[in-house]
Amino acid sequence: MKYVTWAAMAITTLILLMGGVMKLMGNPMATASFTVLGLPAVFATFIGVCEIAGAVGIWLRKTSLLAAIGVALITLGAIYYHVMHTPLAEGIPAFILLLCSLLIISRKGTGIIG
Repeated sequence: MKYVTWAAMAITTLILLMGGVMKLMGNPMATASFTVLGLPAVFATFIGVCEIAGAVGIWLRKTSLLAAIGVALITLGAIYYHVMHTPLAEGIPAFILLLCSLLIISRKGTGIIG
């Protein structure tokens, strides 16, 4: 089970880093959802920082549980956006990310560093 958890952590890290960096760079594709939801542009920056922090935090023993909970909450927002505003198929990565973060939560304290 340890390797399954690590695989979930790796998948989560890759998805979060890609999304977080794209939001911080102001990529229109990554920030369009915030405009659709009527949120200010600075919120995309905030979420990008949180995604990058979550990507790092899940690997640290002391923060892996809290980071995974934060990732799950952010992902629930992404799933809401996809259910309400896009074809459901576009929400598949968010759903996978939610499943991975729930696995990490269920294996609390799974970080391998620290």
